Amino acid sequence: MRTPLRSRRTALTGATALLLTLAVSPAAVADTHQAQRQGGSLVLIGGGLKENNTQVYGEIIERAGGARARIGVITASSVPAAQDPYADDPDRCSNSECNGAYYSSLFKRHGAADAQWIPVDLDHIANADSAAVVRQVNSMSGFFFGGGDQSRYLTTLLNGAAHTDSKVLAAIRAKLARGAVVAGSSAGAQIAAGADMVTGGESYEGLRDGSSPGYFEDATRLGYEPDGGFGFLRSGLIDTHTGAYGREGRAIRLAADTGHDRVYALEENTALVVEQPGGPRERLRILGPRGVAVLDLRQARATTTPPPRKATGSGTPGPGWSLSGVRYSYLTDGDRYDPRHWRALPAPGKRPLAPRSVAPVPANTDVFHSVANPDGVPYAFLTTARALAATRVQQQAEATTYENGPRFTVTFRKAPGFTAWGTNDAAPQTLTGLDIRITAR
Repeated sequence: MRTPLRSRRTALTGATALLLTLAVSPAAVADTHQAQRQGGSLVLIGGGLKENNTQVYGEIIERAGGARARIGVITASSVPAAQDPYADDPDRCSNSECNGAYYSSLFKRHGAADAQWIPVDLDHIANADSAAVVRQVNSMSGFFFGGGDQSRYLTTLLNGAAHTDSKVLAAIRAKLARGAVVAGSSAGAQIAAGADMVTGGESYEGLRDGSSPGYFEDATRLGYEPDGGFGFLRSGLIDTHTGAYGREGRAIRLAADTGHDRVYALEENTALVVEQPGGPRERLRILGPRGVAVLDLRQARATTTPPPRKATGSGTPGPGWSLSGVRYSYLTDGDRYDPRHWRALPAPGKRPLAPRSVAPVPANTDVFHSVANPDGVPYAFLTTARALAATRVQQQAEATTYENGPRFTVTFRKAPGFTAWGTNDAAPQTLTGLDIRITAR
């Protein structure tokens, strides 16, 4: 597979040549496995899902019936073939059809009995209400939504501004309720969100200017869709590519602006597995090599001060927005989370770690991995958090934004209840209850 196109708004994935079939087997075959589950499940990946991630692909397939799994692949968030200049080149194409063929091939390679592209995209919007495509959906035992631009999912499957289910989406929603698995990566995970789904933006500009409803050509502007996405997961906002693109700041600002008290901030190539989403027994588990940050804003308090008289830097000075009282937990492979009781449950084998390092926390002058910094590194926010957890010579540490008009300082503090977890004394993996404060200076 070629290297996929990457941007901080979208993460489209390359594909092989299209192999489309609308052949369906009896729906009863798919529903046999689903009837064994009490409600369905979600497998939401923060983008960058690698071809060899047998752990995540295997989870999706197992939840869809194992060797009998039939996966419907939806890639309507990609550009349609009509807008792809390389549509006829199987080595360079990156459109809905060839991306659908790519994922279908991958699911078969990982052990699914069948995987088929669901032919809905901007070139085939009418198919979202096609009886034939609904029959195809009903023959599936699981679904995978690919990456791209989540606004295209709104257009194709939610009837745009009407924000009502197409017949295909209604069928997928019914299958989920009956026990099917619904998975998605990047935009395919983002679209699972409820109200106030993020549509774009960068952390610094979001902290400086706040969020606005809508979708904006300026990719740095923090936007959101008030009506949300498909609403499969409503116990918290969702963000993706979090550490790789430094999105912790935008996630915190959007939650604070829109009145949400929890965010699930997903990392690349790692899944948040949700059992019985939306039900009283909803429970979550982390699966993969990185993690998921859970941001708790129940005690958060925002303040706004006038802009500084003199400010330099790339940004236009605005009111100095600050926020205190955020609790940050970073959960890793095997950890569970109980959203009803706001409780992180580290995986068996992980134990609380006493800090042993006597090294100070390294300086961090680009905490949100700014696109303006050519020397920036991903996962800067997490790196500082883990360094503080490991050291016994500091109870708090500060990191700053690369931009300084105004500059934001993030203070990490080992508040009462903070715990670092791991499988040895040297390397904290899971963090629970770290206090975060963001201040404009």
